[in-house]
Amino acid sequence: MAAGRSFTLGELAGRLNARLEGEASRRVQAVAPLEAAGPDDISFVLGPRYVKAAAATRAGALVAPEGLAGLPGAVLRVAAPQAALIAMLRLFHPEPPVEPGTHRLALVSDGARVDESAAVGPFAVVERGARIGRGTRIGALCFVGQDAVLGEDVVLHPRVVVRNGVRIGNRVIVHPGAVLGADGFGYAFDGQGHRKIPQVGGVRIEDDVEIGANTTVDRATLGETVIGRGSKLDNLVQVGHNCQIGEDVILVSQVGVSGSSRVGNRAVLAGQVGIADHVEIGDGAILTAQSGVPNDIPAGEVWSGTPARPTGEAKRIWAAENRLPELLRRVRDLEKRLTDLEKGAK
Repeated sequence: MAAGRSFTLGELAGRLNARLEGEASRRVQAVAPLEAAGPDDISFVLGPRYVKAAAATRAGALVAPEGLAGLPGAVLRVAAPQAALIAMLRLFHPEPPVEPGTHRLALVSDGARVDESAAVGPFAVVERGARIGRGTRIGALCFVGQDAVLGEDVVLHPRVVVRNGVRIGNRVIVHPGAVLGADGFGYAFDGQGHRKIPQVGGVRIEDDVEIGANTTVDRATLGETVIGRGSKLDNLVQVGHNCQIGEDVILVSQVGVSGSSRVGNRAVLAGQVGIADHVEIGDGAILTAQSGVPNDIPAGEVWSGTPARPTGEAKRIWAAENRLPELLRRVRDLEKRLTDLEKGAK
C-alpha cells in the first residue's frame, strides 16, 4: 500500500459507482483478503461461495454484488464486483509515475531514438537503430537490440531481452527474465550432424499484451511470430517460431506452442498444455491443464487429456480407467473358468 493513502467509503462509492450501505465518512486504509482484513481495511466478496468467509471477517467494509445477502457491516454494492476490485486496487496502489531520462549507468547507442518522456534504467543497453516510444520504461539490466521498436507506455521490467528487430506495440508489459526474439529451434540433419537453419524473421507483439516472467517468444525463420492484441502470457510460457497467437488469448504457465502453430482469438490454454507443430486451435477453444495436442482443435470446443479429446469423451475414458483393475480381475476369473470348463469337457 502506498504510504498514507486512504479513502472514505463515500469517496470509494463515488469512484466505483457503488451503492453504499453504511456510514459514508468511515475511512479505510487498505484492501485486504477476507481472512486477513482488519477494521481499517476494505475487502471483497465476488460471489455466494465467499459469504461464509465474509460473515467471519473483521473487515471494516466490503465490496459485493447487488442482491448478495448475509453480509455484515458496511457494504458497497456494485454491478460487476471483479471490475470494481480492479478499480479499487488501482486507487490504493497507483502505478508510480515515469521519471523520464536515461540513467548515467545505462548504455544507449548514438543511433538509437529514445523519446524524451521515456525512462531507461541502470545497466540497460539500447542498441543502434532501436526506437523507444513515449512514456516507455526500460528497467535495469534490460537489453534492446538493433532496430527493435517499442511503442508508447511499454514497461520492460528488469532483465528483459528484446532482440534485434522485434516490434512491440503500445501498453505492453513484459516481466523479468522474458526473452523476445531468440532464434527459433530449426535444424536440418545432413547425415553427419544437425545444421542450424538461419532464423532471419522477426517477432511482433501487438497492443495491450502482457508477457510473464521467464517466458520466451522465438523469432520466425522467415516472416513473423505474432502475439495478438490483448493476449496474456503467464510465466514460463514457450511460443515457437512462426506461431500466430490471436487476440485476447490466455496462455497459462508452462504452456508450450510448437513452431508454425496458430491459436485463435480468445482461446484459453491451461497450465502445461503442449501443442505440436503446425496445429491450429480454433477461436474460443479451451484446452484443460496438461492436454497434449497433436491435431487441430475446432473453434469453441473444450478438450482434455493426452492425446487431447473432447472433454466429455476424455472423462468417460478416465472413468473407465478407474475400473481397469476390477475388469482385469474379472477377465482372469472368466479365463480360469473357461479353462476349467474345457478341461472338464475332455
